[in-house]
Amino acid sequence: MKLHNKVNRDELRQRLLQSNEQRTTLSFYQYAHIEDPARFRNELYLLLDAVGTFGRIYVAKEGVNGQISVPSANFEAFKAALYSVPFLNGIRLNIAVDDDGKSFFTLAIKVREKIVADGLDDASFDVTKRGRHLSAAEFNEITDDPDTLIVDMRNHYESEVGHFKGAILPDVATFREELPLVEKILEDKKDRNIVMYCTGGIRCEKASAYYLHRGFQNVFMVDGGIIEYSRQCEEQGLPNKFVGKNFVFDERLGERISEDVVAVCHQCGSPCDTHVNCANDACHLLFIQCPSCAAKYQHCCSTKCADFNQLPEDERVLLRKTEVFNGSKFSKGRYKAFRHGEGLVME
Repeated sequence: MKLHNKVNRDELRQRLLQSNEQRTTLSFYQYAHIEDPARFRNELYLLLDAVGTFGRIYVAKEGVNGQISVPSANFEAFKAALYSVPFLNGIRLNIAVDDDGKSFFTLAIKVREKIVADGLDDASFDVTKRGRHLSAAEFNEITDDPDTLIVDMRNHYESEVGHFKGAILPDVATFREELPLVEKILEDKKDRNIVMYCTGGIRCEKASAYYLHRGFQNVFMVDGGIIEYSRQCEEQGLPNKFVGKNFVFDERLGERISEDVVAVCHQCGSPCDTHVNCANDACHLLFIQCPSCAAKYQHCCSTKCADFNQLPEDERVLLRKTEVFNGSKFSKGRYKAFRHGEGLVME
């Protein structure tokens, strides 16, 4: 039996945007041994669909990784459904910091080889032997020590709009790229305190176990990632050392943590931290664009994409087979790839 949404995605998006229903956005993950991911996927779909869950969940033999939203009125019912799964019982739910409830509009649960693509040989080390979790207060204390190294385990487009003060920000597009690069950066610092962080904790969980396996001695990670750290800071009145936005993988593309704007528009260089996708669906590049450039380029990443969008549909269909757009080569935009006044160009 195929369990999936059968309604047009655009229709579902419009329904959600017009709805007054209050929804709560959250994320969760758990490493575990799942014998039959496809069967578990279907069982989980039935459980979560019954309580009105929207979002994206990955299931693999190594565990579960989800970013979802649920009707706020059904939150307790959702927890009961999720916690009815033995290995998910009591797991932390990372509630979104800056949320309007419009983050997802359908439920998609997909079976994957891994819940996070990392390129590691999982048989070579034990993922359960991970680094030590730090609460927000503990993070603030250990990072007050100037000898502590803070490492952002996210991608360039995530750290560009927000990061912890003083963190190492690797210029990478994937977690798979980052793991060996960070190891190289820190190869002569294996006895230092190394504190890693990511959005919700899942990447650091895996990375900390791998680095301990590789001989690093003092590996720490922010418990629950940026989301939980920010929640604890607000709840406990602690100084928040994160500046800017936390990039999130849903319709919002970011949640504001501080009022600092640490990024710039990729097209004109003015202060801006708003991620958008190029309005040319044949490109769909993710990049940062200010309101002025959005108007100038008609919400596209370049004049080429803006001009393409003005063509008749039948002509666009034909050209898509031969034309190469920025998004054809870059999955995510970088500021250094832009030239003022021309949009994105190859260097």
